[in-house]
Amino acid sequence: MLSVPLPFLAGLVFALTLYRNLKGVEAPGSHRYFFAFLILYALQGVIVGLHFGYGVKALAPVQPVTAAMMPPLAFLAFRALMDERLERPWLHILPPLAAAVAVGFFRDLVDPLLLVIFFGYGIALWRLTLSGGADVMAQASLPRMGPALRAARLTAGLMLFFAVSDAALAVYTDIHGSGHVPLAVTIMNLAAIAAVIVYYFLPDFSPAKALSASSPVEPTEEDGGALSRIKAALEDGELYRSEDLSLAKLARKAKLPAREVSAVINRATGLNVSQFVNDRRVAEACRLLGETERTVIQIMLDVGFSTKSNFNREFRRATGMSPKQWRGEARAAQDGGGKKTRA
Repeated sequence: MLSVPLPFLAGLVFALTLYRNLKGVEAPGSHRYFFAFLILYALQGVIVGLHFGYGVKALAPVQPVTAAMMPPLAFLAFRALMDERLERPWLHILPPLAAAVAVGFFRDLVDPLLLVIFFGYGIALWRLTLSGGADVMAQASLPRMGPALRAARLTAGLMLFFAVSDAALAVYTDIHGSGHVPLAVTIMNLAAIAAVIVYYFLPDFSPAKALSASSPVEPTEEDGGALSRIKAALEDGELYRSEDLSLAKLARKAKLPAREVSAVINRATGLNVSQFVNDRRVAEACRLLGETERTVIQIMLDVGFSTKSNFNREFRRATGMSPKQWRGEARAAQDGGGKKTRA
């Protein structure tokens, strides 16, 4: 029966989630950790293939060390999406070093150590996702903040799943032996794959909650000044048209902390950052729909939207109608005004 080692599956799932959800990200740190992970993933694939496929037992001591590298790289990759500097990232090399020492001198500690590493980083990554909603992924482009947050939560959940399942498997083996281990591992892997499929291919009802907006309150003088700076930054060089605009990029342009930009927009307008920017894009789209003969797709791309579904959804949210309906009503109003003038 085919049995895929859990650390190997963790690498595969993590690679797929990062590839799918970190498009539009210009965070060098995140890319650096991601590429390091891909290299590690390729190495892990070779090790697993040779060890389990060809019986190269000499590679068995290497596998726990490479497995111990995955959780720190996952955490660092998502942590780099925050618009905050991470102090002493070099500390995250300690878990794989500890795994290497355990492999060399304390073999009985290898499994408990991997349990602690996966569980600890799973908790740390999950707590990271709770620190500010989707806006915590400030380095991701605005449409990708939600998916990046979901990828981080999925990765955290998988780490915890791998930790608990490995621990349960170790206890089961101690009590009942290893006769049913291949079947148990296969079931665990199938459960993880099923979780990923459900998570990504069923309708997502979480974005509205993740990017929740509150009712606007009367802005203070300080908020009003900050909001003016944010609006000026958005107009500077027509930044709002940038398809890969991120909260971090807007914050740097406004010379304000990313968290403050998000909080000011929410307090003063009742919108989240993505909605605030999209309202400006929709306003420009309305102008172009009424004054030019460009197609809806051309206008969509020109004002900064990358997908028609997102454009239509945001346009309807802001105006209450589709782009074609708005153009039709604008043209009808112009024709009516022209007839009145001639009369």
